[in-house]
Amino acid sequence: MQFPDFDPIAIRIGPFFGIGPLQIHWYALTYLAAFAIAWFLGMKRAKKTGSGWTSEQVSDLLFYGYLGVILGGRIGYVLFYHLDFFLADPFYLFKIWDGGMSFHGGLLGVMTGVWYFAKQSKKNFWDVADFTVPLVPLGLGAGRIGNFINGELWGRAAPADLPWAMRFPHDREQLLRHPSQLYEFLLEGILLFIIVWWFSGKKRPRMAVTAVFLIGYGIFRFIVEFFREPDEQLKDIMTWLTMGQTLSAPMIIFGFILLYMAYKKKEKST
Repeated sequence: MQFPDFDPIAIRIGPFFGIGPLQIHWYALTYLAAFAIAWFLGMKRAKKTGSGWTSEQVSDLLFYGYLGVILGGRIGYVLFYHLDFFLADPFYLFKIWDGGMSFHGGLLGVMTGVWYFAKQSKKNFWDVADFTVPLVPLGLGAGRIGNFINGELWGRAAPADLPWAMRFPHDREQLLRHPSQLYEFLLEGILLFIIVWWFSGKKRPRMAVTAVFLIGYGIFRFIVEFFREPDEQLKDIMTWLTMGQTLSAPMIIFGFILLYMAYKKKEKST
């Protein structure tokens, strides 16, 4: 398949008074879409009878979550994928115009935001986490669509007879590759959302919903990494597993431990 001729810039406004034009990229819009989806789903859940949540609490939670995604995602990317750049130039952490966000760093950032919100609102941490995780997958899917539009994070070389194999414009080798961004969109975005949203639709033991999210994302990401081109700067270091698999494996293990603990204790979420 021919890679669609996407313009990464969605909106151009101006120039005004010799300045501009203002450019808004599709990737930025996918982040806004992710935040809007999380807000909509959170409000929907809060309106359910006996939810124990108010719209103001949802807004506060998502504010801290958004900060966690941005700060944690950037810090995680730099430390996990470009530690050498950071050690050579600590200011690289702030060079957001160079791009680079990490899901696993973003997850740690969101969990930090969840912890802070739980402390401020005097809610149980796991109750807040269980409320939060079903709001996440569709936002992840939106981000993967942004990666695809940008023609970045492409897949490994694919068989020539694979009907949906693509050549990506920024790939110097111009190989036919797996569109792994779309695989992640379908697995981490759509399928994971269906699983976690359905599972969280009924009362579950405390920690169980969070556990299912961790297990599901970890497994899906681990699988997709077999089709995703490893990061160039880590190829000589990560010989057996990719960085994505190395970071996802503990998620799976911790998720199963949480699930076991949840059903052993059978504490009900409030």
